[in-house]
Amino acid sequence: MNPRHRSHQSNSPAPNRNGTQRMKPDRVGRFLRQGLFAAFFCVANAMPGMAAPLQLPAIVEPAGQEHHLGKIVFVELVTPDLAAAKKFYAGLFGWTYRDIQAGGTKYAEAFLDGRPVSGLMHKDVPAGEHRQPVWLSFFAVGDVDAAKKIAVQNGAKVLFEPHNVPNRGQEAVFADPQGAVFVALASSSGDPPDVLAAPGEWIWSSLITSDPDAGAAFYQKLFNYEVFELPSTPGVQHLLLASDDYARASVNTLPVNIPKARPHWLNYVRVEDAVKMSAKVVELGGRVLVEPQVDRHGGKVAVVADPLGAPFGLLEWPDAESKEVPSE
Repeated sequence: MNPRHRSHQSNSPAPNRNGTQRMKPDRVGRFLRQGLFAAFFCVANAMPGMAAPLQLPAIVEPAGQEHHLGKIVFVELVTPDLAAAKKFYAGLFGWTYRDIQAGGTKYAEAFLDGRPVSGLMHKDVPAGEHRQPVWLSFFAVGDVDAAKKIAVQNGAKVLFEPHNVPNRGQEAVFADPQGAVFVALASSSGDPPDVLAAPGEWIWSSLITSDPDAGAAFYQKLFNYEVFELPSTPGVQHLLLASDDYARASVNTLPVNIPKARPHWLNYVRVEDAVKMSAKVVELGGRVLVEPQVDRHGGKVAVVADPLGAPFGLLEWPDAESKEVPSE
């Protein structure tokens, strides 16, 4: 395991070459005070639909040889209204789609300027139930069965057993010890390179959890992360997860005074103007959950939801700011 490092730099989701930085301390608290996760989508019930013989897209096309343990290599939406979701994200980010259907399962591969950026899967909600759609985070591993063994030994639950997906590789769905859901993926086409995401692509992910120390320790054991402890206010923790000298994600405190709030992963899309994009979210039928605000690094960040309720973040990111961390 790698040691924990302390940092005393400025406030930002991820570090640059000059040192580790941190997210704004109260952002997640304000987000959860909206009661957003009172009806968190039941991913365990959603995932069996993936067993259909879909010919899903490869993670990297053409296939490559890069492998980055712990990198979030894909983000996928599970939603009860695929057509509405496609319309919303096309209008917001300019995504285009390739539709895939097999065995009664509907799936759309999303592209931005010809580059694959996401997947969107339709999953019906049983009559009389209300479940919130969710964006799932896929973490790169070399061996899903080995990842399962480590995850279970350290308190995780298996929501969907390891299985092979044509073109994609082997994957499995887990809930970490605090209940946050994630996917482990051994991509058969390699992992995407570590390059800065373009506007309209996913750029950051945060784990919001009831026990940041335990959460960081779990993912460190699973993905061999370096863990950096970031400056924060009393009662709030901010930890940075890194591998290959590259920032992968952050771990943040779940407010204890929100009884219905549940640990979860929140993914952010890079945008050029968070204020304009937040207004566009509303125009397209979505909601702004956390109004755009300035981070200490100078960019703005907001948290929004699509018309079906799936939450995600909007994050401005200067071209000059790298996600690399200094090697020690």
